[in-house]
Amino acid sequence: MRRAAFASLGVSLALVVLKTVAYLLTNSVSMLASLADSALDLFSSTLNLVAIRSSLTPADEEHRWGHGKAEPLAGLGQGAFIAGSATFLIVQAINRFVVPEPLDHPTVGLIIMAISIATTLALVTYQRRVVAKTGSIAVSADRMHYASDLITNIGVVVAIGLTEWFGWRYADPIIALAIAAILIWSAWSVFVQSYNQLMDRELPDSERERVKAVVMRNPEVRNLHDLRTRAAGVHTFIQFHIELDPTISITRAHEISDEVEKSVCAEFPNSEVIIHQDPAGLERPASLARS
Repeated sequence: MRRAAFASLGVSLALVVLKTVAYLLTNSVSMLASLADSALDLFSSTLNLVAIRSSLTPADEEHRWGHGKAEPLAGLGQGAFIAGSATFLIVQAINRFVVPEPLDHPTVGLIIMAISIATTLALVTYQRRVVAKTGSIAVSADRMHYASDLITNIGVVVAIGLTEWFGWRYADPIIALAIAAILIWSAWSVFVQSYNQLMDRELPDSERERVKAVVMRNPEVRNLHDLRTRAAGVHTFIQFHIELDPTISITRAHEISDEVEKSVCAEFPNSEVIIHQDPAGLERPASLARS
């Protein structure tokens, strides 16, 4: 995760420099849109690096549940800045509709965008591997940004080509508006994912069913109830009650719980599991919703 964050920071810094040069040379509003997007990525990558370092800090006396929520907090910040960037691009594109301007040095712009596309594609491929391995929401959000960058970079190439070779003067602002729409969608996706973690939303039903299946594989577990789950960054927190033979000893009940905990942790890496043992057949308290 740290390596992915540093890679993202380095790529975003390089792209900001390249696209700044390209915008100054071409005067393209779609290039400006791509530059603004990369500037947002530079901010987001810096924020992600701080959030990841914090979220990976072990739990301490003041933060018994760890620091995992640093990641969704960073995600909310990213979503807000992405939305602000999209609004700025919409205003700039509308101005270009009103007062069209010619493009300069289109060939230089196309070369720079080709370099940007190749660099971004390599980064997104690496980030996808990191997300698959860690489940990091911060790296996932960053990958989403750069995946949208691929689309915006291709859009800039199309805009420059249509404007320069076919004389479609409105292609540039139209592509800029399309890029703004992609940014708004990206901001909303990041916001929803971050908000759900901050509000301790339950894991998806499919994940909850996986937990139940793993628990019930143990032949000495007769049933389970009051399953509660949540996520914070790369960490997952799972709590539930298991029903056991009421005639077994406390020691044996503890051993069974350890076996179940080990099985759940194997299925859900980076998880913390809390289990309460109940005698089977004992009248249970009012269950929580979706137990």
